[in-house]
Amino acid sequence: MPTTSAPSSVTSTRRPGHPAAVLWDMDGTIVDSEPYWIATETELATENGGTWSHEQGLAMVGRPIADTAELLRDLGVPGTVAEISDELVRRVAGRIRTEGAPWRPGARELLTALGEAGIPCALVTMSYREMADAVLEVLPEGTFAAVVTGDEVTHSKPHPEPYLTAARMLGVDIRDCVAFEDSVPGVASAEASGAATVVVPMMIPIPPAPGRSMVHTLEGLTIEDLASVLAGTPLVRM
Repeated sequence: MPTTSAPSSVTSTRRPGHPAAVLWDMDGTIVDSEPYWIATETELATENGGTWSHEQGLAMVGRPIADTAELLRDLGVPGTVAEISDELVRRVAGRIRTEGAPWRPGARELLTALGEAGIPCALVTMSYREMADAVLEVLPEGTFAAVVTGDEVTHSKPHPEPYLTAARMLGVDIRDCVAFEDSVPGVASAEASGAATVVVPMMIPIPPAPGRSMVHTLEGLTIEDLASVLAGTPLVRM
């Protein structure tokens, strides 16, 4: 397993009550890359005489890439799970580099506001490092003070390890962090870690739960909104 990056030396200049850090899922939360994944999964299955439905693609949203690779192998895609995973990542990263990665509404603006307020951000994605790097290439340098990818953790989402790792890298208490997620496994991971979690559903519905913050878009979201969530006041804008 690749070695996760060393803890960050970022010094926050946040105001009292503001999050110590904001932890971001990537696919479907920052960028609209989920359609690329489903298209690539369909492509691989079809090339090898299998079929891959849109529903199968949706069922894999937020899950480890190895789970998808295992299903594709069962459909006849040649190679080991690791080899199929690498091929998926290579093709999706290629699509992002050639076609771009559409921003989710409000993501760019909120990332900019957090940077200006001195609140560090971490990227917490189950995509592999190659895929994350393709997205990072289109972001301003320094947008994320830490990056955690699916090939750099022992336990993938829904396990809390990815978010706990991000908080450790930033040198902050996970309970002082806000996390953004769009998938069921991702939400489970963030909530289990102890982060104040804001759900932003995209392709799959996520049920409400007592105390769960849910918004239909990041547009218009402010740092003060995140401070309220951190203080225990759920944000519901659906």
